[in-house]
Amino acid sequence: MEQRHLGRTGLRVSRIGLGTLTWGRDTDEHDAAEQLRAFWEAGGTLVDTADVYGSGEAEYLLGRLVGNIVPRQDLVVATKAGSVPDPCRRFDGSRGHLLASLDASLERLGTDYVDLWQVHAFDPRTPLEETLQAVDLAVSSGRARYAGVSNFSGWQLAKAATWQLAAPGVRTRLASTQMEYSLLQRGVEREVLPAARDLGVGLLPSSPLGRGVLTGKYRTGTPSGSRGASELLAPFVEPYLDEAAGRIVDAVVTAADGLAATPLQVALAWVRDRPGVAAPVVGARNARQLSEALSVEALTLPDEICQALDDVSAPVHRYPDQDWSTL
Repeated sequence: MEQRHLGRTGLRVSRIGLGTLTWGRDTDEHDAAEQLRAFWEAGGTLVDTADVYGSGEAEYLLGRLVGNIVPRQDLVVATKAGSVPDPCRRFDGSRGHLLASLDASLERLGTDYVDLWQVHAFDPRTPLEETLQAVDLAVSSGRARYAGVSNFSGWQLAKAATWQLAAPGVRTRLASTQMEYSLLQRGVEREVLPAARDLGVGLLPSSPLGRGVLTGKYRTGTPSGSRGASELLAPFVEPYLDEAAGRIVDAVVTAADGLAATPLQVALAWVRDRPGVAAPVVGARNARQLSEALSVEALTLPDEICQALDDVSAPVHRYPDQDWSTL
């Protein structure tokens, strides 16, 4: 699998990442082991997790598998901290919470460092400089090799990167930002992606298959066993089952038929090769599903197909993003 630099850093990652959101919850150790083996054998390196996935079970499971199935040095292990199971406060970016979470993550992962440590979301209750000082301490202490953020808006990302450049004694620079990005969710193109490209921050798209909808499996209903049929995850899928999304899915299916490919491959290839993207992060229930996603390595979309998909999925961006000078 092709490797790419993560942002403006020397860290190289596979251009498809393996997500572990369901590990330890819907994905057991046997299926997780098969996924990790298939991913590694295909040349994949970037494995993304978080301290809250499966209430810590995803990290624990990954830690048990690394070394037994894949050499630690062959992987780029990325995790996150900052989300908290508190109905009154969803995110905690305080220094104390972040550094304690990192230490707990390292223990569960069975390693003394992570390759990429990400702040899971912006915390409006904590001064941003306190959050970024914790990030700098994690990197300077060797517990994290690189740092990134997740779910930061454009101004939040720009403010964080600018503070790092301006603050005396701070050497850490953001390597990445992880955001939802797909043909069904192109909101990052308004401010986040332009900011990231200008700042040299690599984009790691999450949910690159539109929460599974871009595979086409919901075109005639909700399959049993799918996320859309799950009581827990149905609200996650439902926003992408409207008429507008249906038109985009139809276009993806048409493109796939013309290319003798699958809708999954077309949708994933589109986001993988967008400017500024380092590596879409793909989650799967089993190794068979993951193998189909990994087969996209052989597919590059023709320019006319990319343009047609761009057109059918184009978000509405007006003032101040487009044509403001003519108003």
